Amino acid sequence: MIDDTIKEVLKRIPYGFYAITSHSGDDVNAMTANWVMQTSFDPRHVALGLQKTSYTYGLIEKGGVFAINIFLKDGADALKPFTKGRSKNPDKMKDAQYSEGPATNSPILKGAAAYLECRVVRIVDTGGDHDIVVGEVIGADVMSPGEVGDTLSLLDLGWSYAG
Repeated sequence: MIDDTIKEVLKRIPYGFYAITSHSGDDVNAMTANWVMQTSFDPRHVALGLQKTSYTYGLIEKGGVFAINIFLKDGADALKPFTKGRSKNPDKMKDAQYSEGPATNSPILKGAAAYLECRVVRIVDTGGDHDIVVGEVIGADVMSPGEVGDTLSLLDLGWSYAG
């Protein structure tokens, strides 16, 4: 086994587990993501680490908007249908239950506890396999009360996407 201390340490960073939804015209998608964080207070910005080859990347690039759907720990089952990419599950949105967000028309998934709607400010090419998408938060809502400790994380699922 190769000693990879960097990977071990990166896996110690706590990550939430979210659904990123997007659209371009009538084409909609939802994918799971965990590299999400706030990056500015004024204006309110968030950043996503997004794989360049993901279907959602293309929709966000074309449509210029996205939503971050936040789930509580007991909402993991509502999120799991979106863990496989479009190449492995091309019809994943066929039976998805969602409404359109009022600010961006991005899908707001049934079962989400809260969401943020964002307009793309910049996509930063990192030179790696993921880019950073910076979005200005232009809308939000809370459907289920909760605290930060109630939010679904990779740790709750026993999963890891780091290293």
